[in-house]
Amino acid sequence: MKEYKMRRGEHLDDRMPDLKGSIEEYFGEVTGTEEWQGHELYVVEDPDNPVFDRIVAGAAEYGGKKDKLAVHFEERPAEDVIAEGNADAAADAVDAKNEFLLEATGRDAKSRRDSLKREVEDDAPDY
Repeated sequence: MKEYKMRRGEHLDDRMPDLKGSIEEYFGEVTGTEEWQGHELYVVEDPDNPVFDRIVAGAAEYGGKKDKLAVHFEERPAEDVIAEGNADAAADAVDAKNEFLLEATGRDAKSRRDSLKREVEDDAPDY
């Protein structure tokens, strides 16, 4: 499970007021919910794109802090997808993930990577 921050001064509720609807628009019907670290997240058991096996996404709410977007994409092995003749679906899956995360967080892929790098650097022990 990965958590994504919003841009400075922005909140998940403002960017995606209907988070469940947005998840369904990008990935398929929400079939239930699942708890993760005390947060109730939406589950898409049968995503529209054949690359995905399952998707779990939702708001990770932290009392005094800004909410984060928690997402886990379970993907099928690339060899299986290609063997079934769904190579184009792989590109569509990447686009869907990036567009969803951009809409939700306001950050493009490069900005999200840089942010994750900074978090790892912050967690590194000082010697």
